[in-house]
Amino acid sequence: MSESTLTDATSGASATHEPDALELGLPAPVPEPGLPGRVSIHEVGPRDGLQNESSLVPVTVKAEFIARLAAAGLRTVEATSFVHPKWVAQLADAEELMPRLTGLPEQYPGLRLPVLVPNERGLDRALAHHATEIAVFASATETFARRNLNRTAGEALEMFRPVVERAGAAGVPTRGYLSMCFGDPWEGPVPTAQVVGFGVRLLELGCTELSLGDTIGVATPGQVVALLEGFAAAGVPMGSIAVHFHDTYGQALANTLAALRAGVTTVDASAGGLGGCPYAKSATGNLATEDLVWMLHGLGIETGVDLRALVATSTWMAGQLGRPSPSRAVQALAGHAV
Repeated sequence: MSESTLTDATSGASATHEPDALELGLPAPVPEPGLPGRVSIHEVGPRDGLQNESSLVPVTVKAEFIARLAAAGLRTVEATSFVHPKWVAQLADAEELMPRLTGLPEQYPGLRLPVLVPNERGLDRALAHHATEIAVFASATETFARRNLNRTAGEALEMFRPVVERAGAAGVPTRGYLSMCFGDPWEGPVPTAQVVGFGVRLLELGCTELSLGDTIGVATPGQVVALLEGFAAAGVPMGSIAVHFHDTYGQALANTLAALRAGVTTVDASAGGLGGCPYAKSATGNLATEDLVWMLHGLGIETGVDLRALVATSTWMAGQLGRPSPSRAVQALAGHAV
């Protein structure tokens, strides 16, 4: 039997394959009143995604990954971390990676390549390699601060004070990550007031943006709304807040939508759903960037991202890592579990 032909829904031309969703003009954009017209995606795959890999990823692969993400339209790509190699061996090649990224911001205007720094020594290394944006990583709970930063949560904030001040003096803005904002694997639920208190202190140090992390993926939409209302009551504008959800219980997209309805316009995500947290075993993968883009485009929200190119990038990266991508959009658009 000869293969039947299908009509291409977008061009009218005959084809010998079944068109995928993107070829059919899906997702169909249906805007929701009150949502932002554009959302900025803070891509964390090269740093937060790869830091939890059991095997070391070659620096050439990391550089190509970042270049592919930029080519797909992502304009904020967190490149690496200047943490001591004994803590995160997977990112020990930061000094080797950074020179390989030279020229990317010129090739892709508007591209930002922030890096994570743990302390002043990390800042020195980042500035020596011409980093133009940095991030620091704090905790909303004491137990996680002790396990991850080897000090109390308050002591960690004071450690970051000179980092933020020096970065600001050098014209380098600082993003503040706050982990364990919704639940802690040792302490359980985290009080809203506690999270708001630490978040406000990070902003008072001089951080220009605060990313609220659901490190172990236990948040639900009502909890997200309550926390954002707590920050609003403290006088923090939603334009200063980003959200960072893990999809442990399948709630990342629902939580993101709740945050968008509350006025948040910056969302962290990881290409292909890569990542976790080396200091919290219950932290599974980040929200997949492809799944996020599918939802945003379906809501008529601009991202600047070419979803097909992004899927191709995550398909390629999954091949480099030797395992399937957990992203549902990647699996669907690639035609199989890549």
